[in-house]
Amino acid sequence: MENVRIQDDLYHSVNNEKLEKLVIPDDKFMAGGFAELEEDVENIMRKDFAAFAGNELAIPEDLPEVKEAVKLYRKVLDVSPRNEEGIRPALKYLNKIREIQTPAELNSSSLSLMLEYALPLPFNYDVQPDMKNTDVYALYLKGPSMILPDTTYYEEGNETGKMLLEVYRQMISELLALTPLSEEERETYVKDTLAFDRNVAKVSKSMLEWADYVADYNPMSLAEAKEYMKPFNLEGFLRQVYGDEIPEMIVTADPKAIKGFSTYFNEEHFDQYLHWAYVNLLVRVAGFLSEDIHTLSTTFERTKMGIAKDPILEKQAYQLASETFAEPIGIYYGRKYFGEEAKADVIAMVRQIIDTFKERILNNDFLAQSTKDKAILKLDTMKVKMGYPDKADPYYASLKVDEEKTLLDIMCSLNIKRQLHVLNKLKKPVNREEWLMPGHMVNACFNPFANDITFPAAILQEPFYSLKQSVSENLGGIGAVIGHEMSHAFDNNGAQFDEKGNLYSWWTEDDYAGFRKKTQDMIAIYDGMDFYGGRVNGELIVSENIADNGGVAVTLAIMAKRDDANYEEYFRNWARIWCLKSSEEFRQMALVNDVHAPNELRANIQPRFFEEWYRTFGVTDKDGMYMEPDKRIVIW
Repeated sequence: MENVRIQDDLYHSVNNEKLEKLVIPDDKFMAGGFAELEEDVENIMRKDFAAFAGNELAIPEDLPEVKEAVKLYRKVLDVSPRNEEGIRPALKYLNKIREIQTPAELNSSSLSLMLEYALPLPFNYDVQPDMKNTDVYALYLKGPSMILPDTTYYEEGNETGKMLLEVYRQMISELLALTPLSEEERETYVKDTLAFDRNVAKVSKSMLEWADYVADYNPMSLAEAKEYMKPFNLEGFLRQVYGDEIPEMIVTADPKAIKGFSTYFNEEHFDQYLHWAYVNLLVRVAGFLSEDIHTLSTTFERTKMGIAKDPILEKQAYQLASETFAEPIGIYYGRKYFGEEAKADVIAMVRQIIDTFKERILNNDFLAQSTKDKAILKLDTMKVKMGYPDKADPYYASLKVDEEKTLLDIMCSLNIKRQLHVLNKLKKPVNREEWLMPGHMVNACFNPFANDITFPAAILQEPFYSLKQSVSENLGGIGAVIGHEMSHAFDNNGAQFDEKGNLYSWWTEDDYAGFRKKTQDMIAIYDGMDFYGGRVNGELIVSENIADNGGVAVTLAIMAKRDDANYEEYFRNWARIWCLKSSEEFRQMALVNDVHAPNELRANIQPRFFEEWYRTFGVTDKDGMYMEPDKRIVIW
């Protein structure tokens, strides 16, 4: 093992020994860090689910949704009937698409086709708070999903894109061979699916464009939207959903795709859409069919991510149950495995970080007092969601698993509930108690539309946090993560929302110009860096880098007030939480579609901005981890 000086490379100096031992599981694309905790949580919960299924462990009476999740778990494990049935359970759904001949036939029953027969419509939708008035919901529309991870994969000369499309073509050819379609029909379906996808990609946003989520807000009258979307009858679809109370305004999250709708969905090439929908549905439902069909249907995703094989059946069963009944399962996990002492300790840390952040805002040298007042108001009203919610959303109580049905029919019936749950939000008050992440997820987030931060129970363990770790280690771990999420309220996106989550300019013109200058400086630091044969896009990852910067800054400010501060422990644990080994395929894809910097750079770049780093390890201009003083950025 190579010895690395910490002054030259913090990440490898701290993590090399572990990286050398890490083995990426055959069914994963990464190991270490977040992935290691995810695996640990999954193993714990798989044991509990096996015990539930074998009646060796009692399901809490006040979590009846978990009973339904266990039914689904058992159904996945009962694979013999699926292996005997093969493609048959999917044919009633696929054949329904074959019955559609014209746009008029689609329009006459578009809602029931989508719900009862899982027909993929030529657009995607969601119901989320209106960015300009987060007390009410709005209907957001965007184009269909692309096959490839990003528009850049479709560019001339992108060999990875060509390779992946060939893998996809071969996979869907083999899946279609299992259907009653003739060989000639199958060839047409493949050709039309790829052609439809190319046309969608031409008018879709890139991941770089999606990273600016303020740009998702493009209100459009229903009258205008329905003209763009002809020959699909958008108004007719909405009347099927809402009766006479249809929204007069919708939001186009991807206006290029909506305004260019007729380039991929039109009368002349309607068959192309139907063939795409048939293939899209086949790939989507194949995971609920026989083991062989399931394995075939994951070929593309596994190739894209660099995954060797599917998870074992027991993992598949738990993962599907966990995804479908996420919130109640997260509550079960949080209650059983997340202690109240730890919860109180972390909440106290959050309050300390908020107070310190406010102090830093007040002492900020580039903001006017009026802007500081607004920023502090945003911190004062920020809601903290810690561990898991008190109770599950009532939606989960509506999910029932009929074990007499096929797995595919069960999942389609549950999907009906999910789609209606989303659509029906539009006429309800905004639920500000909604959790974006379940308690058993190893992650954290800031919700700009609610001005709240969420820390699921599963992330509150070593190396991020432990009552056994020192305060300095916890500040370099979960403390910096808490500060990171808090800083998202003031990154290049979050800074454009007020204390209620409304899209509103609360800055003075000069203050915002100063902030934008600092944002551009942060972009420049990372932009163009070499990383495993690719180039880092500083603009794509700037929001996460601003958040990392804020997280480190505020926790170092807390360290400065402590007599027992151990900066070496702080920086070592900061590097430890980013320890990760991943597949080459994932690394390359992440460079173009992940808004986070590569973990190695997250660990190594941020410390260089802070004087504490240089003092702690005696870093000089002769060392690899040195940065010239005029390039060091501290925004918050």
